[in-house]
Amino acid sequence: MLVVRPALPADFDNLMELAVLSGRGFTSLPADEQTLRSRLALSQASFHSEVAAPEAWYTLMLEDLEAGDIVGVAGIKAGVGLKRPHFSFRVVTLAQSSPTLDKRFDHRALVLVNECAGWSEVGSLFLKPERRKGGAGRLLAQSRYMLIGLEPQRFAEMVLAELRGWFDEDGGCPFWDHVASKFFRLEFDEADRMSASTDGQFILDLAPRHPIYVELLPSAASETLGRVHREGEAARAMLEAEGFRFSGLVDIFDAGPTVAARRDDIKTVREGRRLRVRLGEDAYGEEALISSGAVASFRAVRAPVLIDGETAIIGRDAAAALGVSEGEMVRVKA
Repeated sequence: MLVVRPALPADFDNLMELAVLSGRGFTSLPADEQTLRSRLALSQASFHSEVAAPEAWYTLMLEDLEAGDIVGVAGIKAGVGLKRPHFSFRVVTLAQSSPTLDKRFDHRALVLVNECAGWSEVGSLFLKPERRKGGAGRLLAQSRYMLIGLEPQRFAEMVLAELRGWFDEDGGCPFWDHVASKFFRLEFDEADRMSASTDGQFILDLAPRHPIYVELLPSAASETLGRVHREGEAARAMLEAEGFRFSGLVDIFDAGPTVAARRDDIKTVREGRRLRVRLGEDAYGEEALISSGAVASFRAVRAPVLIDGETAIIGRDAAAALGVSEGEMVRVKA
């Protein structure tokens, strides 16, 4: 059985392995020891309510209980842009006209913005390549919304997700090479590492302050605006199924799209029900997403469940994986 659970400091080696596997451009999961250790410590403090709610950052691990192996990771930032700006490019249309020539032109342009301050962010979703079938990714992705649904007040009214932008087969990033690198004068990997492991002051210092006209960019760069990395298509589909939509914002490094949704409109948040556990036979009822009923002891699985009024009848294996006993509360999304 696969279970999603809070990350622990002891998960460092597994988290580093996933960070290395994630490859270039996965900014939220850098292969940097200090950054990952700090994130694990912050996650543990967040689950135990030892940090202010807006500063919490919850990291979740997907564990194969039978193999004793960590196969994936995901996370939720309760608030972005609070201690450092959360910059994006907004893709806008600038209308220009000349009555003398009786002509009007609409130009697309990129404008640096900091619009999402205080929003929550779901991200860092990554699974080992060999485990990307059989619903593991869906379980991991939806577990984030189950956590949000347990105590919505811990999170902002708006939730965003940033998807990795387009990279060529050889690992090059066209938008970085033709646009962003001209302002930062760094290698992509160095800028990516600094973005994840520093206070981001270099972005505030060097990011462009004036609109960038898309028509002036080479097609290799302009065609990647809002384009998702080939390995991010499944993640985008899952986000869209939950109600996330393109916000008109793109990443300032790789031009990957930002999607967003109102917290209470996210499908799994909206449809999850709080029910009381009753133990039954294994494989009893239809399979559903089930999570434990408290943030501090959060766990989530997909398992058979029979809903009887305000009661969820689940098997003993599922109850053990969730760490719940008869009579305790769980959250169920059918």
